[in-house]
Amino acid sequence: MWSSRRASAVPGSVFSLMDAAKARARARGLEITDLSIGSSDQHPPRSVLDELRAATHDPATYRYPLFSDTLPLRAAAAEYLTRRFGVTLNADTELLPLIGAQEGLAHLLLAVTDPGDTLLLPDPCYPPYWGAAAVAGLKVQTLPLLPERGFLPDLSAVPEGVRPRALLLNYPNNPTSAVASAQFFREAAAWCRERGTLLIHDHPYAELTFGDYRAPSALEAGTAGVVELHSLSKTHHLGGFRVGFAAGDAGAVAALARVKGAVDFHPYLGIQRAAAHALGLPDEAARAGAKVFEERRDALLPALHDLGWDVQTPQASMYAWARVPGLTDSVAYAVRAAEETGVAVSPGRAFGERGEGFVRFALVQPPEVLREAARKLGTVGVEG
Repeated sequence: MWSSRRASAVPGSVFSLMDAAKARARARGLEITDLSIGSSDQHPPRSVLDELRAATHDPATYRYPLFSDTLPLRAAAAEYLTRRFGVTLNADTELLPLIGAQEGLAHLLLAVTDPGDTLLLPDPCYPPYWGAAAVAGLKVQTLPLLPERGFLPDLSAVPEGVRPRALLLNYPNNPTSAVASAQFFREAAAWCRERGTLLIHDHPYAELTFGDYRAPSALEAGTAGVVELHSLSKTHHLGGFRVGFAAGDAGAVAALARVKGAVDFHPYLGIQRAAAHALGLPDEAARAGAKVFEERRDALLPALHDLGWDVQTPQASMYAWARVPGLTDSVAYAVRAAEETGVAVSPGRAFGERGEGFVRFALVQPPEVLREAARKLGTVGVEG
């Protein structure tokens, strides 16, 4: 009775099925190895927690934070973007703190689109993208991410009659772990500018890169018509703190600030201080966390290859995206695997139609646990 059309349009979550499957496995006495959720298990940098701890004893942090109070975080974000990507932004007009990038995206779509506008959305993609589009009342045109294209969208294949208001990208990618080059972003930004389309880039895995690879920023293609969302959840293991920032086109950032001003204040000032400190840490701080995920990748992939599963070696992110031979119902498989072995993975179908036949592993357990999880999964048939 009280559900609005917007709320009713938000897709249900496959992950509720996984929670139920994990509960049934626990009831059977199985130990749960949860590789289904991409929440970092690593410890935040100690100096970041020290900064937050000190702030909690400062009465000046207890009040509502106004926009002017966010300048230290905005300035730290601007300095980080210059140091890391070589881009220069105006901290007063092109940067805005967020209560996490997921919140930022939902409010950004409300700020820059009108109901009935078209959003170009990758398939597969992070499931909350669909929910944010539904709340904004948008039409969604999907862009297939195919293995033969390196899981990059083919913008030339967008139907001629489609006039998108926004294009949403995410590289390093969730769930596929694919990466994109600076040249790709230049081409995508040019394509968007020709059509009056806002390029939105969700960039939470910017520092979770392996070997010599370093992820570029969409802002390297210029800030006009481009907004990038950053998060400290993955790079600094601050997921529960809910803090990030939006950067880019001044008009879009201003619209986002107006919408956010109607529904929330900014993150707690102590969290802002901690985030500003984190952004100013030497690059080695984030690289240390990435090295842990890289070691876990190197432990899991040989075990999956031994099963005959098709999985490319990720250059970044905290996931492995594996095609399972013969798999036609990834949801049923993931539920069955959790119930029978206690190993929980994300079914590819949860990320979109193009995810069917795949499962996603979150690299949130030590190497020996990942290897044992792969061994257990090898005992689960792909057919029910």
